[in-house]
Order: sequence, then C-alpha cells, then structure tokens
Amino acid sequence: MQDENTLREVAKDCVHCGFCLPACPTYQLWAEEMDSPRGRIYLVNQILDGAPVSDSAAEHFDRCLGCMACMTACPSGVQYDQLIEAARVWTEEARSSGSVAAEPSAGATRDAEPAVPSVPTAGRRALRDRAARAAIFALFPYPRRLRAAVAPLRVAQRTGLDRRVARSSLPGRVSPALGAALRLAPDGPLPAAAASRLPSRVPALGTRRAVVGMLTGCVQSVFFPQVNASTARVLAAEGCDVIIPRNQGCCGALSSHSGRAAEAEAFAKQTITMFEQAGVDAIVVNSAGCGSAMKEYERLLGGTAHSDAGAGWAERAAEMSAKVRDLAEFIAEIGPVARRHPLPVTAAYHDACHLAHAQQITRQPRELLRAIPELDLVELPDAGTCCGSAGVYNLLQPEAASELGDRKAESVLKAGAPLLISANPGCSLQIAAALAARGEHIAVAHTAEILDMSIRGLPVRW
Repeated sequence: MQDENTLREVAKDCVHCGFCLPACPTYQLWAEEMDSPRGRIYLVNQILDGAPVSDSAAEHFDRCLGCMACMTACPSGVQYDQLIEAARVWTEEARSSGSVAAEPSAGATRDAEPAVPSVPTAGRRALRDRAARAAIFALFPYPRRLRAAVAPLRVAQRTGLDRRVARSSLPGRVSPALGAALRLAPDGPLPAAAASRLPSRVPALGTRRAVVGMLTGCVQSVFFPQVNASTARVLAAEGCDVIIPRNQGCCGALSSHSGRAAEAEAFAKQTITMFEQAGVDAIVVNSAGCGSAMKEYERLLGGTAHSDAGAGWAERAAEMSAKVRDLAEFIAEIGPVARRHPLPVTAAYHDACHLAHAQQITRQPRELLRAIPELDLVELPDAGTCCGSAGVYNLLQPEAASELGDRKAESVLKAGAPLLISANPGCSLQIAAALAARGEHIAVAHTAEILDMSIRGLPVRW
C-alpha cells in the first residue's frame, strides 16, 4: 500500500469529470454517487484529511468490485487501484480487528510508516459477516484445505443432495456466503484430486525457446485442473520447458484484493521465493486475478507498515513482477509456432476484468483465438462490464453479484454462441451459475483449453 503523500497525489489526478460513472458496475446498479469511483475517491480524500472510516464509508468501499473498469474509462489516468487498495486496508483494519496502525509493529523499520497515521475505528462487522470472512480466508487460499472441503460436495453431487439443498433457502438463511458458494459450485462432478497433479517439469516439444514457471493457483487447481494441464501442454507445444513447482500456495491475490495486507504480503513472499528457486525466464499465469496481483508485488512489498523494506523485498518483488505474463500475453510475445488444427465452433469471448482493465490485455487472446481455423469468435454486448465474480465479492456481496451475473448471462445469451471463452476461473463459475439460474446451459472453457484442442487436433467436445 502506498504512503499518505503518494495517495494524496494520486487522488489529485481526479478532475471529477464523471467518465467513470457509466463504466462502474455498482453505479449502474444503484446510481449512488458514493458507489462510484468518483464518490469513493471523495471518501478517500476525507479520510486522508482526518475523517473517520465510518460505517457508511466502509460499506461503500466494501461494495466496490475492484474491477478497474473506471481506469480504462478515465481520461485523466487516475490510478484508482492504488486508492481502493488503501481504502480496503483501512476498512479491514477498522472493521475486523478494531485496531489501527498508529505505529510500526515491533521489528518493522522506522521508515515503513502506515499510509495514514491514525484511522479511527468504524463499527465492527456483524458476527455472521466476520465468520464468513474468516472461513473464506482460512479455506480458499489453501488448495489442500479447499480440496478437502469440496469432498463432501462430491458425495452430495452423486446423490443429488446438492441440487435439493441449493433449491432450498436454508443455506442462505444460515449464511448468505454459504448460499452463494453452493450456487457457484460447478455443475457436474468435480475433478478428482489426482487430476490436479502435474509433473514438476514438462519438456518443450521441438526446439526449446524458453524456460517458464507456471502458477497453478488455488481455485484453478481444485476446480479447473484441466486448465492447468492444457496450459502446460500449450506452452510445451510452443517450445517452452515448463517448470511447475510442487506444493504451490496462494499468490496473495484474494487477500490483497480484500484489504488483508499482512496476509497478502506473506503469500507474496512465499511465491517470490518459490519462483526464484525455480530459475525461470518468465512466470506464466492463467488466472487473470492472480496475474494482476503478481504484477503489483513491488507496490505490495515496497515498504509500508506491514512490509519489511530493509530486507530487499521491494527489489526482489520488482524482479519477479517483471517476469509475470498472462498466458495469452506470453504466447503473443514469443510468437506462436505450433500448428493450429480447425475447430469448427462459434464462440464468444468474455473479458475478465483483471485481464482487460487491470492488465490492459484484450488484443492478444482475441488474436490467438481468431488464428484458429474455422473458429468464429463473436463479441459480447457490453463486454467490458464485470460479471460480479471479483475474487470473493460474489460470496461477500451475493445480491449485487447475482444481479451483475444475471446481466452478464443475458449478454452471453444475446451473443448466441454455444461456447463462452474466459481467462479467469471465478468468471467461469459466476457466469455458469448465472446461466443455470435462468435454466440455460452454455459450455464455458478457458483460452488455454481452446488452444490446446486446436494444437492437438481434438474434436470440439461441447
């Protein structure tokens, strides 16, 4: 998180033009100024000037999806991501722990000042909300725990109990987050644990062009292990030795996007150390949210109240972030060489927010997909609007997420394609659930899966 002076300078860039308003999903939903980027920047300025993180301000920060569509729309180049990142940290400190970072913690360097010297405490979150957040962050960033937790879901799916429970209102009454989680669970049998196991090294096919590391992710490795397998095969086909470190943990994206700064930094340091030891030319990521967070490691570890700036972490983070590439971004950079076989299918492409807005990657995946013979790629109406997934937003703000998911499902249906392609696991789950709620089913696949099928000459299986 940036220091106070930097945040003030960033906030000054906002000229209150309002171009962000129609691009903001929560402003689209409620037409409330304080639920727009401009309104939230106003609240940030108030807090920087000494105002408390009130319950109202905390609610407006919590409602932000962090989709960064406003940054794409902004003509002044306001770095809203830095401002909402700080606001989330203040909110989390004020509402969860009931404490504020007034002084550096024991062992921290004296130049690592908090972003705001004193943030008065807002009211604590409701017990049910605190319990849901505690459960989410004790589970989702840990693939082994998540895999163990979904084992009962497999049993429920085999017996049909999951559908009966999902149709009832009981889970939502117990916890809105639990009800949302059940609605988002993938339709059909979950992959077995063995499906997520990949070799630690996948050799390049033909002449080796690069040695790359691959992040397997938390949700990706548990719910979509076939995407990781496809990613490794595509990279190998494009001439890369693929290094897949064992026992990977969370990259810190979920924690970072939720204001849990210390937790995010710990995950980031583990990830940096892991890939430093791997000794790779690039680090390829197939999850938009993870790639976005990893490209911001330098800012995360750049010397704040939570960071140890004296340990060289900022420099190590910068070196690591410079190597991070989204799968489509990386293949476009090195130039695709593997032969593509025809895939006779019409597909729509969904822009994941943390790919299109946070990383500004929109051209590369489309060019790769359009290069596949006989694949007809169509665009979604209102393609730049968030589907409502946004990390764990759809668990913590299920009503808003559901409405945004329904809007995205309508766009997908209007496109008329039998296949939807997405580059983020959360988006895939969210859109599939929104379609299912309408009684509709459209196949959803990752960019890596489509490239893999074309390179291997496999028939369209949807």
